[in-house]
Amino acid sequence: MRFHPLSVLSVLAPGPLSSLATPLASHWDDLRPKHAWNSVPENWQNLGHPPADTTIDLHIALKAKNENALIDALIEVSSPGHPRQGAHLSREEVAELVAPPSDVLELANAWLEHYGVHPSSISTKHGGSWLTLTGVPVSRANGLLSASYQLYQHIGTNETVLRTLSYGLPAALVEHVQNVAPTTHFGFPRTPRQEPVMRRSGATREQTKVPVGDPGTVLSRRDQYVTPSFLRTFYKTSSYVPLATDRNMLGVAGYLGDWPSPDDLREFMNQYRSDATSATYNVVKIKGGGYDPSNPTIEANLNMQYTSAIAYPTPHIFYSTGDFDTQGDGFMYWLDYVLGMWSVPQTVSTPYGMPEYTVPPDYATYVCNLFARLGVRGVSVLSSSGNDGVGRGNCRFQDGSGNSQVQFRPTFPSTCPWVTSVGGTTGYNPEVAASLSGGGFSVYFPRPSYQNNAVPTFLQNLGGQYNGFYNPWGRGVPDIALQATDFRIVFKNRPWKLSGTSCSAPTAAGIISLLNDYRISIGRPPLGFLNIWLYSLFLPGLNDITSGSNPGCNTDGFSAVPGWDPVTGLGSLDFERLVAILSRW
Repeated sequence: MRFHPLSVLSVLAPGPLSSLATPLASHWDDLRPKHAWNSVPENWQNLGHPPADTTIDLHIALKAKNENALIDALIEVSSPGHPRQGAHLSREEVAELVAPPSDVLELANAWLEHYGVHPSSISTKHGGSWLTLTGVPVSRANGLLSASYQLYQHIGTNETVLRTLSYGLPAALVEHVQNVAPTTHFGFPRTPRQEPVMRRSGATREQTKVPVGDPGTVLSRRDQYVTPSFLRTFYKTSSYVPLATDRNMLGVAGYLGDWPSPDDLREFMNQYRSDATSATYNVVKIKGGGYDPSNPTIEANLNMQYTSAIAYPTPHIFYSTGDFDTQGDGFMYWLDYVLGMWSVPQTVSTPYGMPEYTVPPDYATYVCNLFARLGVRGVSVLSSSGNDGVGRGNCRFQDGSGNSQVQFRPTFPSTCPWVTSVGGTTGYNPEVAASLSGGGFSVYFPRPSYQNNAVPTFLQNLGGQYNGFYNPWGRGVPDIALQATDFRIVFKNRPWKLSGTSCSAPTAAGIISLLNDYRISIGRPPLGFLNIWLYSLFLPGLNDITSGSNPGCNTDGFSAVPGWDPVTGLGSLDFERLVAILSRW
């Protein structure tokens, strides 16, 4: 077996903790590694040490007193037929569920005090599971974490971050700390998650306007592209009128200076859904997030235009999370904010991601658990599976023996078991897998139980192909797949055509939001975490995709086959059949 799950990482776990009593001061110097990179992550270069007076804000995530309680609750409230199904938790109930033991919190505070961190600079939230240290001098952070913070610049975008290639914690604490940030997670630079495949620079309004019609009418045109009229007809949502718009909400997450334009949204609706020209959205700015509607981005416009076109007139929130900088991390800041809200949107589209292997395991696990907290509160989270098939480039790495081998590269947070991963399809009659559709198996997260009746069949039929290239015991992605190619959007008042799973994720979010609207309108709770529904109750409401593949890593990739596959998951959504299923639940 050539598969090495953590071959590029150095992760050590401590022995069992014999006592939580505060150790002698000298024991704070007994540090154990938490995570380390063997070298500077690709596409980053070291700029050296920061100025001596540089400070940093640190976020320390402590483990819950009962680590299994959150996931147990999530599975119970998300399982059709379970006595607790739909009994989603409140903010306070989740905080209580994830709270650390009181003596661990005391131990952490004693550690911080030993290193001169003043109590006035420490704040706690989420039941004490999240500690924020404000304005820590980098020299003190280095001692606290056995780190060496330096400045790193992304090659190509020139984004600069303050990070360390390794960090550790006292032996008495290391098993009680989930993650410290920012440390070894370099994040993603400020670039759109999808690149435009063609710009119609010479098109006029009259040339781009498309009449409402069946999918064949729309896609039989010489210049083929996807619009809301095609999607609403193809996935059978066009006859549904939302009834719970006073209670149902759809959220769109934006990072890295991405935000939409209301003028472009209005023009898009004027062209492609004329009954929805009044569509709008509220903007929530998080951790320094901005909003300049005169300077939108393609990614945000794409998301807002298609979630709105599918789910109109469901209210929308756009979350603008602060720019990439030396202090922050978009996923954590966004999740921290949303989890702190009294009420949360029932559906969220977050089509951003990065290769899982570039994310430290402790960080990935913590962020994944934050998504689980959203699920237990009744939120359906849709995440793009990526646009590089099984991986970009040759996907080779050096294993512990110095040998070069291929390892497929799935996308995080799509690989998190507690989000719904959305892959890509193309065409109609039949709908087939889009070759760009990200898919595969997580290195970090084991296969969740809800996939146990779906994934093994695919692996058995795959046989020995690609042995060693992927983790056969890992969480499989995607879960579903929808249209992902040749989407028409409006950007700065001009038509653009885009492809990618950042097209399929907002489309899926719009459809799921309509299902949540239906549930709420008949007096039932929203769906919440979707995957248990998908793999058990929803199979008759899905269109199985059985042809196409997702090449990458200089291979042909996986193939779409009957049943679940790591290209299109369980298939695409049939709204009318799903409503019929939900009418009985």
